[in-house]
Amino acid sequence: MSKKESGKAFDAKIFMRILGFAKSYKIHFIIATFAVIATAFLSAYRPYLLKEAVADFTTNKSEATLLDYTLLMLAVLIAEVVLQVLFIYFANWIGQHIIKDMRTKIFRQILQFKMSYFDTTSVGRLVTRVVSDIETIASSFSQGLFMIISDILKMLVVVVVMFLMNWQLASIAIAVLPILIYATKLFQIAIKSTFQEVRTQVAELNGFVQERVTGMKIVQLFSREKIEYKKFMEINDKHKKAHVKAVWYYSIFFPVAEILSSIAIGLLVWFGGLQSVNNVNVEPGEIMSFIMMTQMLFRPLRQIADKFNTLQMGIVSGERVFGVMDTKSSIDKNGTIFANNLQGKIEFKDVLFSYIKDEEVLKGISFHVEKGQTVAIVGATGAGKSTIINLINRFYEIDAGTICVDGVSVKDYEINSLRNQIAVVLQDVFLFSDSILNNITLKDENITFKEVEAAAKQIGIHDFIMTLPNGYHYNVKERGAMLSSGQRQLIAFLRAYVSKPSILILDEATSSVDSYAEQMIQFATDTITKGRTSIVIAHRLATIQKADKIIVMDKGFIVEEGTHKQLLKKVDGYYKNLYEKQFSNLDVV
Repeated sequence: MSKKESGKAFDAKIFMRILGFAKSYKIHFIIATFAVIATAFLSAYRPYLLKEAVADFTTNKSEATLLDYTLLMLAVLIAEVVLQVLFIYFANWIGQHIIKDMRTKIFRQILQFKMSYFDTTSVGRLVTRVVSDIETIASSFSQGLFMIISDILKMLVVVVVMFLMNWQLASIAIAVLPILIYATKLFQIAIKSTFQEVRTQVAELNGFVQERVTGMKIVQLFSREKIEYKKFMEINDKHKKAHVKAVWYYSIFFPVAEILSSIAIGLLVWFGGLQSVNNVNVEPGEIMSFIMMTQMLFRPLRQIADKFNTLQMGIVSGERVFGVMDTKSSIDKNGTIFANNLQGKIEFKDVLFSYIKDEEVLKGISFHVEKGQTVAIVGATGAGKSTIINLINRFYEIDAGTICVDGVSVKDYEINSLRNQIAVVLQDVFLFSDSILNNITLKDENITFKEVEAAAKQIGIHDFIMTLPNGYHYNVKERGAMLSSGQRQLIAFLRAYVSKPSILILDEATSSVDSYAEQMIQFATDTITKGRTSIVIAHRLATIQKADKIIVMDKGFIVEEGTHKQLLKKVDGYYKNLYEKQFSNLDVV
């Protein structure tokens, strides 16, 4: 993502890398290429037929021969149309299949990234890379690469035909080409940096809008509408200026190209007319065909500049997309041991960990959890409680020490099999815009509806689900917006329960729910923790008094460890003070 753009007008390395995705579609590529070549020759053949038709008619004045030439030109035109259809269809077909493959590859890469990558990367930027940047690459194929090849071939064939017909007229026709080619080169270099800025501003705009729409409740709760609107206006203005700069370069280049084309045609008419007046061997049909071919020569060159810019936009987007693809941010997956039917014994040995280098969150902690135990972890915000969850699941790599499950280092387990044995219920429950059933099973075909229903009854939330329209098939909308926080927590408990984990982790699962929902959640907790290793992180100490062991953390260290009763007996103990403050506050209320 941080990779700097090459700054070249055309980066062949990036282009060849994009082109490499077309290898799987050789037949379609060959058909499109054949259509391009055939179209180039037929396009140059039409002016030649016009010359011959005019010459024959002015000499012989034969209506039958003129009709033959006309029908032949019509046949050539129809053939061109058919070839153009084939070319446009297969060029776009290849482009769409390439971006499908690229999207698949980049999304697979994103799925493997460490959590630290998402901690520092804007969601809006990633969406831009996966959606609009890759769409731009598709356009660079269908509207850029193939069109450029087509136009260059047409120009080469036209130039050859011109010189074969009349080298003097051909020389006049291409006399201004060097000027146009030079202007095109300057235009391409200037527009490249402009397109880079455009893509940057698109990503900024996408990221800003995505974050504000997601956090709209906060924006409105704190009356930030005017401030966020002002920020949006500033970003939107930068986006506009980037596009206007590109428009400015276009507004200069195309009139210049049109003037040069008109000058070339004017010179042809002037020189050809003089030759004809002086009875030099220049026929009217020849002048007409050269005017036609000159237009065929200059129009593609003007279009090539535009299409080359489309190709450049694809290159810029390709740089950004490959920046994500080349990012080395995935967890080491060299583990070979499959975590099937774990006992659930967990051990931390001198574990050091930091999200940011040299800013340690865990400072050499050690503890163990026996099979079937329920262990609670308490402490102030930022003490490192939730970090422990992330490390057991290997969302992050530790700096030093060892984490073992059933006596085996978590690094030695096949990572997906390990995570399948661990279920986590977070404080901030994420639900997809789908049915309750699909949010519970996550579309795992091994989990049947009957199992879900039975599990819901066991933990006491079946009746709540059935009160919703369509019951288990009720669509909770984006992020579960149709449910309360307590209801989302209950769905999360059921999701964890049906996965039949060996290890269960509850992170602040009752911190933001009402007393009624808390009672249901407490019952669900007692049910799903029974007989399996459980780690419970909670601020409400009343919910963890039954735990087999309580670990007290402060500033990355374990300061106390024991049962609820043992910890309350410690004079001036951290846990005792925390407990007394919490319950004295409740008494005041």
